[in-house]
Amino acid sequence: MVRYVPLLANGQRVKLSWPLTLFRLNHIFWPLDESTSTKWRYFDYFLAFVGWTTLMIQNDSELRYLRFNWNNLDLFLTGVPTYLILVEGQLRSVHVLLRRTQFREILHKFFGSIYVDRQVEPQIYQKVEWKLLLNRVVSALYLVAASGYVLSPVVMLVNRRRDFVYPMIPPIDVESLYIFVPLTLSSVYVALQIVSMIFGETALLCELLAHLRGRYIMLKRDMDECVEKILKAHQRPLMAHQMRLLLVQTMRRNVELRRFCAQLEEHFAVRIFFMFGFSAMLLCALGFKTYASPSGTYIFPMWFGAKTVELLSLGKLGTDLAYMVDLQSTMYYQSQWEQVLYYSTNSRENVRLMKVVALAIELNYKPFYLKGLSYFQVSIQTVIKILQGAFSYFTFLTSMR
Repeated sequence: MVRYVPLLANGQRVKLSWPLTLFRLNHIFWPLDESTSTKWRYFDYFLAFVGWTTLMIQNDSELRYLRFNWNNLDLFLTGVPTYLILVEGQLRSVHVLLRRTQFREILHKFFGSIYVDRQVEPQIYQKVEWKLLLNRVVSALYLVAASGYVLSPVVMLVNRRRDFVYPMIPPIDVESLYIFVPLTLSSVYVALQIVSMIFGETALLCELLAHLRGRYIMLKRDMDECVEKILKAHQRPLMAHQMRLLLVQTMRRNVELRRFCAQLEEHFAVRIFFMFGFSAMLLCALGFKTYASPSGTYIFPMWFGAKTVELLSLGKLGTDLAYMVDLQSTMYYQSQWEQVLYYSTNSRENVRLMKVVALAIELNYKPFYLKGLSYFQVSIQTVIKILQGAFSYFTFLTSMR
């Protein structure tokens, strides 16, 4: 049983960033290789079912805690962040389990034709990596926050105490070590599973958006270089024909990129909706607990910072991609086609060239935004609105306290 291995178009294995390397270990989200036999596929789905059942048991225990402490605002909000994160993770995991094949196809198309190779385009690759730097910080913050849950059993062992990893009330008696130890280990598994899912899928989305933007930069650069060659060659009877073929070729590459964008939106729309939909409530609860107990655990402020920076980095990349896509219509208009018409001596090709220019501008007038069920746009404007909503909820809770 082998997990899908990303390969470039030349068959070379992709050197994944460290967040994606860890994300690849997530047995629920990362798909299997296409060559995996049916027997191993069923076994993998069985492991995913066991993992999801563990999440459901954790959900029941945390929900009992919330119901029991409904009338105590401080205790209630202590359990709200972890429960919201758990529910979001469950919803996203169910969706990806139902669409694993499509997810593998998207990864195959991305790494095979969209991913900017370091060896082929070193300058563009450096620009892409610079754009992803903030997301690397997000992944590190999530790991620091998760360390609090992973180290919790060690702290309990040192202090000789029996505490739960999360605010929870199990449905059974856990006084026996034969029950308490597996329950604690399952809680640690839930922490690792959820955290790797959260920062891993966000890292993948950021990679997709950043490399797509890099491809659009390369598209504009290649077309500008070809236009300069046409003008420099100055073959007047052929200039309009050469320019028209160049524009058609560029439009075809542009259409391939737009189709991949549409494929991305169709696949990630539901999970982006869950990600953005839970964000305002989660930030509010995390901010309130950080404000109410500044000297308490470091998990809440770390998670608050990671979630905030995560939304900002993802929104910025979404806005940058939309800006580059919007520039495509301007790119065609500023392709010096009027200079070609001025020097060209083929009137028939001139008319055909003008029609192609008009068509190119018309087809690229609308920018692309990755959306969550046509409700949330992955943009910096949407992120600002979410942060404003979270602050409003936070103000309301502090006034109640």
